[in-house]
Formats: sequence, structure tokens, C-alpha cells
Amino acid sequence: MPVYEYRCPANGRTVTVVHKMSERIKTWGELCQAAGLDPGETPLDSPVEKLLFAPGICTPVGDSKLKELGFTKLVRRDHGVYENVTRTDKEARYMVAGDKSSMPDLASRISD
Repeated sequence: MPVYEYRCPANGRTVTVVHKMSERIKTWGELCQAAGLDPGETPLDSPVEKLLFAPGICTPVGDSKLKELGFTKLVRRDHGVYENVTRTDKEARYMVAGDKSSMPDLASRISD
């Protein structure tokens, strides 16, 4: 589930909470309930505002980890020529622009 930050203008507090994307938190009381906080003296019907913030993103350290996670990484080697550094045994090592037979086998990597 995603992480959200909310700010209550009535008390100036910022609270981080995890909830479903479909859930809408509009008041201090709802926020305190979702975060498991004591509302204190702030009225429960005080409005809160959702803040925008950059999430922390972890990136794999190497090509083998990308391959393990199902990603395809292409490295440009020449004009219109890319090396598939995460290829599987049945994929071509080099992808050439316009040559469909050299394209990565995305259908085998993508599933529901």
C-alpha cells in the first residue's frame, strides 16, 4: 500500500500514514484513526490536506538483479543497435532497429 503525508493546519502537525489508494482522509479524526494516534485537543472534524512528497525509490545494483526481477535493459552500442544485457537464452544479444526478430521476448516476461 502507498505511503501518504497529511498536514493539519489547525495544529500544524504532519502525519505519515499507509492506506489504500481508494481511501480518502479528510479530517483530523480520520487521520488519527488511520495512523493510530491520539487526537489530543484538536477537533476531530478539523480538515487535513494531503501533501505531495517524493517517495524513496530503491534501484537494483546490477544487471543480474534486473533480469531476476523481470526487467529488460538495453544498452546502446551503435546507431540503431542495442545490446540486451538482461537477455534470456532464447533472446537475441543485440537488438537492431527495424528487425523484429531481434526484439526482446516481452511476452514471456509480462504476466498477470
